[in-house]
Amino acid sequence: MVLNSRKKKALVFTFKRGIYPNEQKQFTEDVPINTLLPPQGHEIIFPLLMHMGAVCEPLVEKGQKVLLGEKIGDSSALISAPIHSSVSGIVKDIRPHLTIMGTIVNSIIIENDGEFKEHECIKPRESYENLTREEILSIIREAGIVGLGGAGFPTHVKLSPPPDKKIDTVIVNGCECEPYLTTDNRIMIEESARIVAGLKILLKVIQTARGIIAIEDNKPEAIEHLKEFCADIPDIKVAVVKTKYPQGCEKQLVDAITGREVPSGGIPIDVGCIVNNVDTVIAIHRAIIRGRPLMRKVVTLTGGAIRNPGNYKMRIGTLLSDLVELTGGYKSNPAKIVVGGPMMGTAIFDTDVPIVKTTEGVIFLTEEEAHIPPERNCIRCGKCVERCPSGLIPTELNADILREDGEAFIKHHGLDCIECGSCSYICPAKRRLSQAIRTIRRVELEKIKQSRLKETAK
Repeated sequence: MVLNSRKKKALVFTFKRGIYPNEQKQFTEDVPINTLLPPQGHEIIFPLLMHMGAVCEPLVEKGQKVLLGEKIGDSSALISAPIHSSVSGIVKDIRPHLTIMGTIVNSIIIENDGEFKEHECIKPRESYENLTREEILSIIREAGIVGLGGAGFPTHVKLSPPPDKKIDTVIVNGCECEPYLTTDNRIMIEESARIVAGLKILLKVIQTARGIIAIEDNKPEAIEHLKEFCADIPDIKVAVVKTKYPQGCEKQLVDAITGREVPSGGIPIDVGCIVNNVDTVIAIHRAIIRGRPLMRKVVTLTGGAIRNPGNYKMRIGTLLSDLVELTGGYKSNPAKIVVGGPMMGTAIFDTDVPIVKTTEGVIFLTEEEAHIPPERNCIRCGKCVERCPSGLIPTELNADILREDGEAFIKHHGLDCIECGSCSYICPAKRRLSQAIRTIRRVELEKIKQSRLKETAK
């Protein structure tokens, strides 16, 4: 097994630079996962884009009866993932709808009949041993599994690297470095056996690799559980990594575990690694063994304004407003609602939006929790440079942005920014560095995308 030889003497693995934000996990880290079912008669909304890649086309019509697990959306594009109904009921409409990320996406709206009648596609199997690599990948694809750590990249594509990319390390990411979020921790504690079983399936797909489960050292119970379940499996090890932000980002995790640096513009397969979130691995196990497509998501609901903070297993498509009601409502009116973690999350203005495959958590902040000091002039202290996990110079990138100089932004490696927010967090002047970089980065990436499309059209 390839581990970071530079850090063998260290008690834990880590990466260069990074920050140490207040974890704020005390609200929910000891709260077991509670299963919630959407109310009968309520609308369940399925945006036809819950993943990175092409938008799905609807496979159902208005007025049609659908069953739990039935495929309702799909695309012929390589980078895409089908969508399945998480309830049984009637298709009320297919129309554009606001998503939890603030975009408007064509969506299938199903009225939940409360019966949860299963579609015939749900067929458990006793073993996966006789399945070929191609059959496993096909099942993963048909189950609609994507990266559940937030990125949403289709898993069947990630597990199909080009022939020239030799993979020797499959990393299961259990770091969960964002403050407030605790679902991965609870999943590792409560479903350790299934994580190890899912990783075994991954190693059957990538037969040249061995498995590493990476967990931050602030999760001792999860570490103990997983070490116990993989103690007698020579190809699977638990690697304890330092609690530091953004330890859970792929490039930083690969560096910490293997000592390999993912090149500029590259991805983990360029250095022989594949990284999957712990819940993604469980979804793979559910699809292969239980025959169930991706229909549920474990989400942390937390913050000072929510009455009952906790970790909730819920059906994809359930409205956030329904979830708030099901968990007891607000303790006080939230001053800000953030989807995801406070470092990389997105503030929303409407709770009538559905939980999707990539929703990790929702934070309901009080006025005190949401307070951000006013922005002041840069004092040239260099803290953002010292702490940037990608080794960038945020102040230089910000100067490019203020000059509206996209070429200089790219020249100064702005596209290598992982949008972690470390620069904004550490800045004593509270400059909105990360927000500015995120905006222009996406503009420049879209320009590159459109340019490539034009070249392809020629």
